[in-house]
Amino acid sequence: MKLQLADFLLCNLGVCRIVLLLSVCFVSDQLAHSQDVLTYHNDIARTGQNLNEAILTPENVKSSTFGKLFTLNVDGKVDAQPLYATGIAIAGKGKHNVLIVVTEHGSAYAFDADTGVVLWKVSTLKSGETPSDPRDCDQVAPEIGITSTPVIDRSSGPGGAIYLVAMSRNSAGNYHQRLHALDLSKGTELFNGPKEIQATYRGTGDNSSNGQVVFDPKQYKERPGLLLLSGSVYTAWGSHCDIRPYTGWIIAYDKTTLEQTRVLNVTPNGREGGIWMSQAGLAADSAGNIYALDGNGTFDTKLNANGFPSKGDYGNAFLKISTAGRLAVADYFEMKNQSRENISDADLGSGGALVLPDRKDGSGDRRRLAVGAGKDGNLYLVNRDSMGKFSTKANNIYQQISGALSGGVFAMPAYFNSRIYYGPVGQPILVFQFFNAKLRIAPVSQTTTRFDYPGTTPSISANGRTNGIVWAAENANPGVLHAYNASTMKELYNSNQAADNRDHFGAGNKFVPPTIANGKVYVGTTTGVGVFGLLSNDSMAPPPAPHPSSRVKN
Repeated sequence: MKLQLADFLLCNLGVCRIVLLLSVCFVSDQLAHSQDVLTYHNDIARTGQNLNEAILTPENVKSSTFGKLFTLNVDGKVDAQPLYATGIAIAGKGKHNVLIVVTEHGSAYAFDADTGVVLWKVSTLKSGETPSDPRDCDQVAPEIGITSTPVIDRSSGPGGAIYLVAMSRNSAGNYHQRLHALDLSKGTELFNGPKEIQATYRGTGDNSSNGQVVFDPKQYKERPGLLLLSGSVYTAWGSHCDIRPYTGWIIAYDKTTLEQTRVLNVTPNGREGGIWMSQAGLAADSAGNIYALDGNGTFDTKLNANGFPSKGDYGNAFLKISTAGRLAVADYFEMKNQSRENISDADLGSGGALVLPDRKDGSGDRRRLAVGAGKDGNLYLVNRDSMGKFSTKANNIYQQISGALSGGVFAMPAYFNSRIYYGPVGQPILVFQFFNAKLRIAPVSQTTTRFDYPGTTPSISANGRTNGIVWAAENANPGVLHAYNASTMKELYNSNQAADNRDHFGAGNKFVPPTIANGKVYVGTTTGVGVFGLLSNDSMAPPPAPHPSSRVKN
């Protein structure tokens, strides 16, 4: 909103004052919302950037001035990234900056992000239900409730909506996967939810009957972060370990009705090919295409006239999925040694995809790119307009840096200032620089810290292009929060530096990236969330206890 000179000439003083006041309020509201982290890794491209962080700088992020403020204790593991929404009107409690935390016990919490007070808490379990058991797999244990990062839409419902998927088991031993839409202001169900997740898809692959592959809720977990795109909520499904039968599903729902709108199976006539990506969310570009890295599974080496697998099976592929009309694979890249990677479980599907800003090459041509990596240790940079498809003779890809991430990737990178930040297993965070729309082969910088399994997914805070800080959580006991100068990768802070264990915040957890907003950093653990920020005389005081009336049950 802009007040023009003509507005001053055509209105009296009182009206102008109102217009000016509205202008100031509009700008303030926009600045406040710029701190929101409403989806996995900050945006649908999954860059991990908060470029509106004006409080935290490389100068004040050090153990003498920065540290743990408090911890938020919850009733189960926090496997999902905490989400942050500014200035939410909470029913009966006024406006708050809100932190949304979900747990494997099937609970969703809204905390005051600045004080830690519980604003509301709800359970997604129905009467007589419990969270799912681990399904003979140790990947999510000891229980499975809400695993994936939810997504928030501030414009849905009366006060905004939180979309999440929860798994449960009833007393008869039946398993359920349900899509919930919770009112951001009070935690109650919206849109006649929750919606039971069921699906079929034409095919003869694992768990098929009468020419239809059937989605069996007990065989899957929703690990990738949810994607909200053009009015639809997209879910993607991985298996429990590699326990068959399972195939690769993407299932979409209307955000206002929770009705299922579209289904895609990427291994409908084969097996496996689950989508899990170490919890990274499905990525998307501005044209509405979705990008995902598929796990080990059937790939049809017999191609049709357009170069696509003849039976529609895309195991171990870098996928571009069109959302125009029905869901369909619009393009893909598959490495020439896919059979060996599938057999040895060295697949691409352990990493997440990142959609990059458009870049110009040395000839001035615009390149639309995406990057991904998995267990084979190679860095794959694809041209989103022509991804390369499959050949037994060569990897027809825009750029491949073989062995660049030799520890393997169980994470996803972050992007900032023409650089990509990767945290492979057992290696430092490695920084790759763009030049003429390609990456320099050797890292231009790296940390002195090495990150054991699963490596780390970095997040970035900055004020525009300045004051860049790389944040990374180390999966250790106790967990460690690290902060590095984004330009030099010199360590600024870690949570083991202060005396007397001042900044310890609990046992670390795998796959969870830090959330940075409004001068604070939020890190999920196996028991809650550590909250970090600039220290003050009263910063060590515990948050006040929540009032019993703040707890709501569904």
